[in-house]
Amino acid sequence: MKAPRHALRGAQHGTTMMEVLVSVVIVVVGLLGLAGLQSRASVAEMESFQRAQAILLMQDMVDRINANRKNAALYATATPLGTGQSVTPCTNLTGKDLDLCEWNNSLLGAAEASSGGANVGAMIGARGCVKVVQATMPRQIQVAVVWQGLTSTASSAVSDCGKGSYDAADKQRRIVATTFTIGCLENNPVTLICVTP
Repeated sequence: MKAPRHALRGAQHGTTMMEVLVSVVIVVVGLLGLAGLQSRASVAEMESFQRAQAILLMQDMVDRINANRKNAALYATATPLGTGQSVTPCTNLTGKDLDLCEWNNSLLGAAEASSGGANVGAMIGARGCVKVVQATMPRQIQVAVVWQGLTSTASSAVSDCGKGSYDAADKQRRIVATTFTIGCLENNPVTLICVTP
């Protein structure tokens, strides 16, 4: 014998409390995962922005040195630039002194200021170094820009610029560096070797 249809319909009267709690837990776990993903995306976006700024500053100094090739060795810095707290006026400077002064100000973020007047450009704790890798002709020059990252990663041995400035193990130090060659400005026609300017 079959039970009447209306009797079967009455057995189910909606969802149970357990089903509602399981649904709520699933939604909460999903929302927490989404919040964590958003947080990581924000950190990654800031890291990539800082890297792009560092590449621009590094290329700026490479271009400045290439424009003044004869004095390329004079651009070497004994200590990293960008360590000061305020922008330095570059008036009445010329040549490599002007280039280094303007690069120092760019590392300090002088290119962009907030409405309160504070420098907000560049990167967190930006530093810049110029090093002569090979002094004989053809000269090799290394330009490096370092800054403080937001998370810890493996330390880099590419350059010692800014080493120990951000943390003892250099796990937050980020670096972009390039080594380029300054070609011969003129050749000795007898020996066909570079003449040191």
